[in-house]
Amino acid sequence: MANNFGVTVDPKEVSLDATRLKNIDKHFKRYVDEGRLAGFAVAVARRGEVAHFGMYGAKDSDTGESITSDTMYRIYSMTKPVTSIALMMLVEQGLLQLTDPVSKFIKSFGETRVWNTGTILKPMTAALTEPIRVWHLLTHTSGLTYGFNYADVVDDMYRRAGFETGLSYNESLEVVCDKIASLPLVFQPGSSWNYSMATDVVGRIIEVISKMPLDEFLEKNIFAPLGMTDTAFFVPEEKRSRVSSLYRYDEVNHSKIKLDTLGNSSLENPKFLSGGGGLISTAGDYFKFIKMLEGRGKSGDVRIVSSRTIDLMTQNHLPNNADISTFGRPIGEEFLYDGLGFGLGFSVVVDQAKTRVACPKGTFAWGGMASTAFWVDPVNEISAMFFTQLIPSGVYPIRQYLRSLVYAALAD
Repeated sequence: MANNFGVTVDPKEVSLDATRLKNIDKHFKRYVDEGRLAGFAVAVARRGEVAHFGMYGAKDSDTGESITSDTMYRIYSMTKPVTSIALMMLVEQGLLQLTDPVSKFIKSFGETRVWNTGTILKPMTAALTEPIRVWHLLTHTSGLTYGFNYADVVDDMYRRAGFETGLSYNESLEVVCDKIASLPLVFQPGSSWNYSMATDVVGRIIEVISKMPLDEFLEKNIFAPLGMTDTAFFVPEEKRSRVSSLYRYDEVNHSKIKLDTLGNSSLENPKFLSGGGGLISTAGDYFKFIKMLEGRGKSGDVRIVSSRTIDLMTQNHLPNNADISTFGRPIGEEFLYDGLGFGLGFSVVVDQAKTRVACPKGTFAWGGMASTAFWVDPVNEISAMFFTQLIPSGVYPIRQYLRSLVYAALAD
């Protein structure tokens, strides 16, 4: 059960320094004591065993109720790797190819055009030089975008269409995807990288092919087999006391402000099943997913996808092995994109020196809008994850410091 999540191995048995692991908690406790975070949970594992699990602070700063091992968090974009794995399960079943045009499954994408010039009210668009393909979605090279990017005219068009951070979409995934298809692309498919709603479209493709709602597909094929009993698109009544409150950064006071409306939206069963950012989970549950990734598609006796599928997903798919800083528009869940390429649902380290952090080539990762994060390092057999609830994710360099602190604890 998720509420039993904790340390499973003595750190020294997996060549980790217990004293140095404690520095992780010491570092992030300052964020809580200074009022920047309400609380956090952090776990470090090696060779599939949890060597460190730290918790500090509160689920809610007003009530002071402590974070526990079964506290639930909105993981936002850490949903994307789950949805990407789900799509690859269908690829393995021979139900689609990564090179298939998206319009094969969602007809409205056959009419999508690309932004050229003009104004928001009178855009001038051009025809696509090639169709948006499934692999474009998984790699964020489709030309789709997010309303919260604030970097392009098309971003504004998304906001005007209702795709704005902080708003709950009251329409089905099918309707939302048709709306996305009606908006122009930021660029021609495959010509650049841009963080986007592409994984939501992946979720709809899963629905079309499987003939199942996305939540049912994930529950049947991933959550139930892995024993992820606390992961879903909403929180039922009996679990709501376990949910951490959601906050945003207060630029004026350099503190945090609670987001009751947005936070409470995760308590209700949504019409829009967001494969790009809709899941709520716990540290224990998400570690079960990570352990499957570490096992190259297998955890215990349960195989979700083949080892070769994981290998394919966790290599860089950007042209000429470029990193995002070179090839794309570096906006999204990571703070810095130097040295990071992108696979099928994950960022991937392609040049360790350029990252300026001790994660070796091949490390794959992603994070969420509320400052959650995880990574898997196949070389050193290390994984780590961090949970808190502060929007946006780039306010503090949590992910960079976490990586530095974890690798400082290696004793081999």
